[in-house]
Amino acid sequence: MIRIKHLLVIGVAFTLGMAPASGQILNKIKQKAEKKAEQALEKKLGLGDDKNTNGSNTPGQSGSSGNNRNSPNNTTGGGLITTPPDVQQNIADAQSAYKSGSYGDARYAVQQAMLGVEMEIGNKILNSLPESISGLSKDASADQVTSTGFGWVGLTIKREYNNNDKEFRVMVANNSMMMAAVNMYLSNGGYSQSTGGEQNWKQTKLKGHRAIIEYNEGSGYKLSVPLGQSSLIVFEGVNFATEPDMMKAAETVDVDGIKATLGEQ
Repeated sequence: MIRIKHLLVIGVAFTLGMAPASGQILNKIKQKAEKKAEQALEKKLGLGDDKNTNGSNTPGQSGSSGNNRNSPNNTTGGGLITTPPDVQQNIADAQSAYKSGSYGDARYAVQQAMLGVEMEIGNKILNSLPESISGLSKDASADQVTSTGFGWVGLTIKREYNNNDKEFRVMVANNSMMMAAVNMYLSNGGYSQSTGGEQNWKQTKLKGHRAIIEYNEGSGYKLSVPLGQSSLIVFEGVNFATEPDMMKAAETVDVDGIKATLGEQ
C-alpha cells in the first residue's frame, strides 16, 4: 500500500508541476502509474492479472463478449396452440358466477361462450369450402377464422387458393363499413352505372343473390355478395382471364349454405 500511495503522489506532483506544453507526456506517465497501482492492488487482493487478458470489456460495457452478443436467438418452438373457448364450460361458469353475485365473472364467461360459438361457426364454414377452385388448390396455411366474440360482429373467415401467379380468395365477414359500401352501390347503381367508357364496376347476381363486381388493373376482380343484414362474402380473383371465369369460380362456393350457417334471413 505504501508503494501505491507513493506512485499516486508522483502522479499528482507531475500533474501540478508540469506546464501545459508537456501535457501529453504527463498523461502517459500518469496512465502508467495508475496501471502499476491497479496491478499492485489486484496482486495484494489475490485477483491476479487475468482481467487484463480479456481486453477492455468491463461489466456494463458492450463488446464481443458482452451479454447481448452471447444471448441465443430463438430457432425452435411451435408457438401458441389455437384452442377455442369451451362453450359448455363457460356457460356453466357463467351460471355459477351469476348465482354467487360475481357479475363481472359471469359477463366474462358469457363473452367467452359467445366467442367459442362463433369460432365453431367459423370453422364449420371454413370446412365447407371446396378443396380446390378452378384448378387452384387451397393454401391450408392461409386458412383463418377470427372473432371479437361480441354477437357475431367481427367474425371473419378466410381461405386462399393459388397456383403460381393465379389466386382466388374467399372472405366471409361481418363488416359494417363494407356492407354500407356495397349497399350504397346496390341502392344507387341504377342511376350511377355507366354504359359507355371504361367500366370498373357493375351490379350482377350470384346464385340469385344481388352482388357487385369490380375490376382493377392492379388487383384483378372483386365480387361482393351481401348475405342478410350483417354478413357478406367477398371473392377476389387475381389473373383470371375474363369476368365469366371469375363468376364460375365464385359459383363453386355454397353461398346459401353459408348464409344458413350464419343464421341470416
